[in-house]
Formats: sequence, C-alpha cells, structure tokens
Amino acid sequence: MAGNGYHGCPDPQPGTPAALGYRMPAEWEPQEAIWLTWPHYLETWDFLLPQVEDAYTQWILAMAAGQMVHLLVNDAETEERVAARLTDAGVDLAQVHFNRITNIDTWIRDYGPTFVVNPAADAPLAMVKWTFNAWGGKYDDLAQDNSVPYAMNEYLQIPIFEPGIQLEGGSIDVNGAGTVMTTEQCLLNPNRNPHLNRDAIEQYLQEYLNVSHVLWLKEGVAGDDTDGHVDDIARFVNPSTVLVAVEEDSRDDNYAALQANYNLLQGMTDQDDNPLNVIKLPMPGVVQWEGPRLPASYTNFYIGNEVVAVPTFGHDNDATALQVIQDQFPTRKVVGIPAAAVVYGLGTLHCCSQQQPRIG
Repeated sequence: MAGNGYHGCPDPQPGTPAALGYRMPAEWEPQEAIWLTWPHYLETWDFLLPQVEDAYTQWILAMAAGQMVHLLVNDAETEERVAARLTDAGVDLAQVHFNRITNIDTWIRDYGPTFVVNPAADAPLAMVKWTFNAWGGKYDDLAQDNSVPYAMNEYLQIPIFEPGIQLEGGSIDVNGAGTVMTTEQCLLNPNRNPHLNRDAIEQYLQEYLNVSHVLWLKEGVAGDDTDGHVDDIARFVNPSTVLVAVEEDSRDDNYAALQANYNLLQGMTDQDDNPLNVIKLPMPGVVQWEGPRLPASYTNFYIGNEVVAVPTFGHDNDATALQVIQDQFPTRKVVGIPAAAVVYGLGTLHCCSQQQPRIG
C-alpha cells in the first residue's frame, strides 16, 4: 500500500504510438489492473456520498477477484479508512494497490491516460496523456485533475505520448482491430479543439490510438454534461458487435437521438468494411434526485478480466440489460452495481474507471 507523489511532468515520447507500433487494446483484452479514484468530493456527491462509497466497495469486491485494483486516494488517513472498509467487505487487500495521488474527483476515464501497447517494444506499455479541460471548461475546480496522469507515471515509469489536444477517455471506444467509435457532439464541439476540423481530429485518433477507421455517431443522452460521450450510448463488445442504447418510448427526451444513432450503426462497417452486428440495449427511464434528469445508461459498463460490472438503477429494465450483456460475455460474470446514487455525479462505472492492459 505504498504511496507516491508527483514531482513534475516527464519528457514526452517523440513520435506517435502508431508510428512506433503501439495500439490501444479493446477493453475485453487481458488487463493488468483497473484504475479507480476513491470518491470524496462533496461538491459532486453531496448527501449521496455514503451510497456512492457503498457502490464503490461492491464494485472493488467484484473486480479484485480477477485483477489488480489501483486505487487513488489523497492521503494516508483516507487510505487507512478505505482499507478497513474494503477488508470488512471481504476484499483481498493483496489485490488492491493504494496510490496517494492528489485528486479532486473520480472521473479517471476522462482525466486519466489512455494505455497503449506494443509487445515487441523495449517498453511494451505506454500511455497517451490527453489534455483535460473539464469537458469544455465547465468546471474550473475539476480541471486540476489534468495533472493526475503525470503522477501515475511516477509510479509506472513508462513512455508517455502527449498529443496536446483536449480529449476525454469516455468520448472514444475501440474494437482493438482498427476501429474507434465517437460522437460529433463531443469531438467536434468548439469547446474542445476549435482549431481542428473533423479530418484533423481523425488524424489524431489514427496516430495516437493506431486505428484506421472512425465511426461518428451523433448525440449523447439527456443530462450528459460531457457533450455526448460515446460510452453512454454505444460500446463494442467484440471486434464486430456493438451494444447500443435505444429508447423505445417516443415520448422520452432520449428517443430521437438514440434511434438516430441506432440507425446510423446499422449502416456502418468495421475497418475491413464488414457490417457491424448491432444489438439494442434498453434504457433505464428517467433517473433523477432533486434536480434535472441524470445521464443514466446501461452502456456505461466496465469489462474486466472475469467480471463485467454494469450500472443498475432500480428499474424494470435492469434485468433485461444484465441479460443482454451477459449473452455477449459467456465466460465472464456480469454483476450489477447499484448506480442511482453514482449517476448523481453525472456519470457511472465506465466514467469512473480506466483499464491498464496486460503485457504478454
């Protein structure tokens, strides 16, 4: 349970991942670890923080059975408290590595690095460190988490690539074979990279993820402050299959946008020009506490080595969503994690996690 600090920015690796033979693996490929940040920020969680901590505890218990869990905490006191909580829940602490890294919030998918691999390289694991501006400058306090990947690299000591553009991990999803899926609402938003057009953004994706094919969906779900992250609407579950969130109630605010994305995917192909296998995933209806609708979606699941963790919301569609996902992962256990409190922070499991691939 060693801690580690942050002493400055490492020198970026010259060249690009694609030029040097690195690629971003698909999430279902073997993982060394899942990276999480323990929730603590009251500006995000408010009165629901105890329920969010309960959800994280259940989630870590499920994931630790199949891989390491790297858990970011701000200080030794938090580490001690969380370690006791996890032990009481039955988590094997040999599977948990606490990293004392200063952080504001939990959204490590978005401010954390994208890991890339090249088994033939002298350093087979590397990271892409994007620039994080808190989803288009919406939250000045959360933009401080832009420095977290540098601190992670103090521990990992791996090459780091820096494209120098604004991008969050939740805005992209890859099939590991040459295709990335994203949305126009997010990556073409002028609050990210106003100096880049669509072609230029595609070039960055190709060079830093090592993909040859970009699938552009339209808009995300209602209530999403990320401007339409793809991990709330559609996910690859194998190189040719996409699960896509579809709202069947024509009166729902999500109906038109999600039907449009579904129709687009039905006409799309993979990097080899083969049609995609597109499977509908239901939506959990309107989820809200006090205030506006929240961006609840079952596609915000996390694929681990042995477990697929799926956010659930106490809706009748929970069971259907779990079964649809289980059908795609017959060798993994699909586990529902209560996320109605977590989504109060405007994201759930995938938004709060980052996978580190296994080498070899």
